[in-house]
Amino acid sequence: MQITNQKRYVIPVFILFFFLMATGLSLAVNNGPEEIILQTSTGTKPARFPHKKHQAMFKCEECHHTMTADGKKGPYVPGQEKKCESCHNKDFKNPELTSLKAVGHARCKECHKKMEAQGKPAPTKCLGCHIK
Repeated sequence: MQITNQKRYVIPVFILFFFLMATGLSLAVNNGPEEIILQTSTGTKPARFPHKKHQAMFKCEECHHTMTADGKKGPYVPGQEKKCESCHNKDFKNPELTSLKAVGHARCKECHKKMEAQGKPAPTKCLGCHIK
């Protein structure tokens, strides 16, 4: 009986699959929560953020980033996500990005305006994102 190339790979693939299942390892990526409630430190006007929906449209690094030792925007590193306010606070060097609100309005709202201009629905009014 002659074994074809396709059949040669069936057993090793099954062994790998069962090994991963038995050891609890996963090939899945941590995608974070499906929805996030963005809350400022003052607790006013939280915003509902459909994280999963945005993941389907954008790469992680389009929103997430790190900070370099000299205080500049650095590359996105999976697993090292921090709350925006850990850097974007009153001590942040750029006065236009010193709060979660400022970052959200600069990044999110501006992106939504661009999407809307392209005929793609995206909320641009306060109640489109902020919870009543």
